Amino acid sequence: MKKTIAFTVAGLVLVVAALAGIKAFQIRALIASGAEFSVPAETVSATEVRQETWESLLPAVGSITAVQGVELRAELAGTVREIAFVSGATAVKGQVLVRLDTTSEQAQLRAAKAQAELARLNLERARGLHEQGVVSNADLDSREAEFLKTGGDVEVIEATIAKKTILAPFAGRLGIRSVNLGQFVNPGDAIVSLHSLDPVYVDFSVPEQQLAQVQRAMEVRVMTDATPGRVFTGKVTAVNPQVDASSRNIKVQATIANGDGDLRPGMFARVELVLPETDPILAIPSTAVLHAPYGDSVFVISDVKDAKSGKTVKQVQMTTVRLGLTRGDFVAVAAGLKAGQTVATSGVFKLRNGSPVAVDNTLAPDAQSTPRPPNS
Repeated sequence: MKKTIAFTVAGLVLVVAALAGIKAFQIRALIASGAEFSVPAETVSATEVRQETWESLLPAVGSITAVQGVELRAELAGTVREIAFVSGATAVKGQVLVRLDTTSEQAQLRAAKAQAELARLNLERARGLHEQGVVSNADLDSREAEFLKTGGDVEVIEATIAKKTILAPFAGRLGIRSVNLGQFVNPGDAIVSLHSLDPVYVDFSVPEQQLAQVQRAMEVRVMTDATPGRVFTGKVTAVNPQVDASSRNIKVQATIANGDGDLRPGMFARVELVLPETDPILAIPSTAVLHAPYGDSVFVISDVKDAKSGKTVKQVQMTTVRLGLTRGDFVAVAAGLKAGQTVATSGVFKLRNGSPVAVDNTLAPDAQSTPRPPNS
């Protein structure tokens, strides 16, 4: 009985020892494989931080306005007898646009001219008789006053007829007419709009802190949604002397050449005011920046020696940066980087501090300072 128990205990000890040996072997194998394991490198695109000189631009938004623009309206009541223009056509200065009925005024004018002629003849007779001493000074004065009165009556009627003929006050593009033949118009009723389209103004506002930098004849660049990809250039022609008390902004006006008429009054415009000085900056693609609530950061790529393999590998180091102006696909870095450093430009969302990377720029998009959509 004692021998059986001893053999059983010895067998259990051997089994436990065997199991312990197997487990120890497995643990040593795992430790060895763990020591040899390395995190696979993430494939990213990269670019070198480069120093550039950017123009100093002051961005703003504004509106296109006509140098001369007016809504022509009737000064006197009357019936439309002639429309001498086509909607949307170009008018020259002094061109007749609309004539109102003046038949009654023409009749009154003929009668007034007859009265004026009679008053002239009476005045001449009175002057001859006055020289002979037949007519008194008072009668001569009365004849002269009558002559002047009838002449004034003629001028009043001629002015009324002239006001019933609507002329183009300046050359420009006509709008859509608001009257029809035979229509009765009252004083103040709209006839047609007229705008001069070459050149045009762009009105925009800048903060009062920039007042010292804004000067007449400074270059202005204008972009509109109606003409994608096109940039219009002009010059600052006026700066409002008064600051808006509610917004603390200053209104600025620039003049833009518009020979083809693509800019129309009322258009929304994005404006860039070109300042005289230029700023050296460090530029990187916007895709290199990782935005987070605690700040903006980039991953700087550097060559380090792997402690396990002894080989030189590329690793990333997260660096906090302070950003400046943007220009197309690029953003200026005000602090945090140095010229010549290499930063990851794609796949930054999957990187961690110290991650190994493999740089492949084969499919990297070409960042541009003035990007344009395809077929623009």
